[in-house]
Amino acid sequence: MAAYIVGQLRISHRDWLAEYLPKTSALIAANGGRFLVQGGNPTQIEGDEATPDAAIVLEFPDRESALGFWNSPEFAPLVQLRQTGSHMEAVLLDGFD
Repeated sequence: MAAYIVGQLRISHRDWLAEYLPKTSALIAANGGRFLVQGGNPTQIEGDEATPDAAIVLEFPDRESALGFWNSPEFAPLVQLRQTGSHMEAVLLDGFD
């Protein structure tokens, strides 16, 4: 069953993006995943929370692959890099068969 990582980002500066995006994209692909949304032009349509600056949706073949990417030692330094200029809220969701 497919699994999805959905994230919302608040970005304070973009200096980290040039290094982060290519390396993260390669790790996502190495774990069988792909971007469905990258940036996404968020528009608030319901709720009171502030609209994020950007959003992501990643698709993986299964939960194990998604967690393999997210918890990999290769991704850890990229998370630290991302956190120098942004804050992310992310969830892992199971899809339908």
